[in-house]
Order: sequence, then structure tokens, then C-alpha cells
Amino acid sequence: MKVLNLNTKHKRKSATITAILMLLLLLLIFFFGLKYMDPPIESGIAVNFGTSNVGSGNIQPLEPIKTQPNPQVTEEETAQEEVVEETVEEPTPDDVPSEDVATQESEESIRIKNEKEVKRKAKAEADRKANEKAEAERKAKAEAARIKKEQEDKKRKLDELMGGLNTSDGTTTGGQGNDNVGGDKGNENGDPNSDGYYGNAGSGGGGDYQLGNRKALSRPKPKYECEEEGLVIVAIEVDRNGKVIKATPGVKGSTNTAACLLSQAKIAAMKTTWQADSNAGSKQIGIIKYRFSLSN
Repeated sequence: MKVLNLNTKHKRKSATITAILMLLLLLLIFFFGLKYMDPPIESGIAVNFGTSNVGSGNIQPLEPIKTQPNPQVTEEETAQEEVVEETVEEPTPDDVPSEDVATQESEESIRIKNEKEVKRKAKAEADRKANEKAEAERKAKAEAARIKKEQEDKKRKLDELMGGLNTSDGTTTGGQGNDNVGGDKGNENGDPNSDGYYGNAGSGGGGDYQLGNRKALSRPKPKYECEEEGLVIVAIEVDRNGKVIKATPGVKGSTNTAACLLSQAKIAAMKTTWQADSNAGSKQIGIIKYRFSLSN
């Protein structure tokens, strides 16, 4: 048996505190512990006072009363009850659903329900993808229509800046010639970039000059410095005095934008002079078309 060793101050202090707590706990249990009834309270269900297994009426007698004689059951009535009991048909196995049949029906209904849910989800996903595709096509069409409209607006504005040389339908409305009568002088089978009106041959590189009703007074031809050919269109800006203040070669309609052609086309366009017009704007927009050809 192990003997309690209280050889230190802390152990003695701990033992004292433990003893006091145990004493207080016993006192609390003694005075405030669980209480019980003496004798204990009876529990159960109260049964109505009576002297027989059957009865009727609303008056509860406080003392025993004379019991009523039990009715006599005859043998005939007993035989009839037995016959009635014998005529009760027992349910056949076919009438009573077995546990296996119920289980099979339950599994079948669950399978059908799962299949319907899968089909519903698949249909919903297909509808979602179809809606996304239709929305994407609608946006693509709208974007194409927007780009087309922007291009048409830019073309219309360019036509307006160029003094009405071209209508919005792209039909040429200007003219060219050295007479005082309106029209486009030349031959239907001729070269629109040629300076000659009577079939005089040129060396190529001639220009088609368009600046509203103003005529080009000097038409220097661009030089050839490379083995390239094609049409180069130069957009120009001309002041009231007929001086070209800006030239941009290779605009829309050009068929060759080689650097050697663009540089010479710009030099020729800047050297071109036009009729002065005091009623014109500070700058009037026009174009010069240069057709470079390697053939003589």
C-alpha cells in the first residue's frame, strides 16, 4: 500500500485544499441533494370503477350494483357465425403484391425518373448552346452592318471633300478637257490617264487630274526608278492660289504601292499647279491618278 507522502509545503497545501473541497461537496449533497417522496408517488393509469366488462349510461354508481345476466347464445346463432367465418375468402398470392414486385416497380420508376432528368438537362444544355450561337450570329451581323455603314459614311465624306467628283453611288460626275464646254473630252476607247485628245502617243506615267472645276496648269510626269507598274492615286490638298500644299500617294484605288512609285508620284503631284480660285476654300481636296507602265 502506497503511503501519502507530504514531505513538501506544496503537497501539504494541496492535500489541505482537497480535503476542504471534499468536505464542502459532502455538505452540499447532504443539505441540497436529490429529494424523494416517502412513500413514493404512485404512477400508472387510473381505471374506472365498475363491476362488469360492459355497461352503458352517464351516471357513475359509487357502490356495486346488480350485474345484468349475460345473454344466452343459441347453437343456431353459433352455427351461422361459423358459416360466415367460413365464407370469408382468403386473399390469393396474386392479390397480395410481393415485396419483390414492389421493389422492381420502385427501381423501374427511379430509372425512368433518372432518364427523364438526364433528357431534361440535355435539352436545357442544347437550348443554351443554340441561344448562344444565335446571339453570336446576331452580334456578328450587327458588327458587319456597322462596319459597312462606317465605310459608306467615309466614302460619302470623301466624295464631299473632293468637290463632288463622285456621287455616293460611285458614278463619276466630273469632266476633263481643254475647251470651255462641259464634258469629258476624249475617246471612249482611249486611256483616261492620257494627256492627248487626238491620239498622240505618250511615254506613260501621265496623270488624270481631278479638282472640282479647276484645271491643272502644269502636269509634270513622275520619273521611273524601278521595274514596277500599276496605278497610283495621290490625294492632294490645293490652296486658293492653285498650289499643292499636301500630297498623299497610295490611297484607296491604287493597284501598286511600291515605294519607288509612291515617292515619284508624290514629287510630281507636289510640282503640279492649278488654276487660282478666290472663291475656293483655304484648301480644296482632289486627286491625281498616275498609271506607271513598263511598255513604251
